[in-house]
Amino acid sequence: MNQTLYLLRHGETEYNTQGRYQGELDSPLTEVGIHQVQQNALMLKSLIGDPNEWKIVSSPLGRAMQSTEIICETIGFDLKNVEKDDRLTEVAVGQWAGLTTKEIESSWPNLFHNTDVYNWYFNAPHGEAYDSVVSRLSAWLEDIQHIPKVIAISHGLTGRILRGVYADLKKEDALKLEVSQDVFFKLTNKTITRICSNFDDFYE
Repeated sequence: MNQTLYLLRHGETEYNTQGRYQGELDSPLTEVGIHQVQQNALMLKSLIGDPNEWKIVSSPLGRAMQSTEIICETIGFDLKNVEKDDRLTEVAVGQWAGLTTKEIESSWPNLFHNTDVYNWYFNAPHGEAYDSVVSRLSAWLEDIQHIPKVIAISHGLTGRILRGVYADLKKEDALKLEVSQDVFFKLTNKTITRICSNFDDFYE
C-alpha cells in the first residue's frame, strides 16, 4: 500500500517571536502565524481532493490545535474528527521551557561543551532524550502505516526528528532539517517533498 503523509508545523507563536523555547509550554499564534497556517492550508486543500478521505492527527498542545482548527476550517474537515496524539507533541525541554538561549546560557554556562547548535536541546535538565523522541515517533509511524492518507500537525523539533525517522537519517542530519513555518512536507515512498506556501515557488 502506498501511503501519503502530509506533515505540517504550527504557525508562528508569541514565544517564537521572543526566541523562547516552548517545549510542552504554550503560547498563542501571532497574526503572522495565523496567516502562515491559512496559506499552508490553502495549498494543502489544492492537493488532497476530498478531505473526508483523510485521517487528521494533531499534537494536543494548544498552538498545534489552534493551527489544526484553521486547517480544518480551510479544507472543510470536521474538527471533531481530528485525532489527538501525545506522540506528536514537541520535544520536552525540562527546566529550559519558556527561556531564551541567552537566559539558558547565563544559568548553564557550560551548555555548549561537547555539543553543537543542533544537539544541545537534549542537554536540558529533566528534558527529553533524542532516543525517547525517536521511539515515540517510530511507534506512531508504525501505528499509521496501514492508513493510506494522513495529515499530521506537529512541531519544529519533533517534525525534524519525524522526517529523520521516516527517511532513516542519522541524528546529526535529522537535526539540521528545515523547520520553517511557511512550508510543509509530503512523505511518501520513503521520500520527502518540500511544499512551499508561496504559490509562485510551488508552480515553478
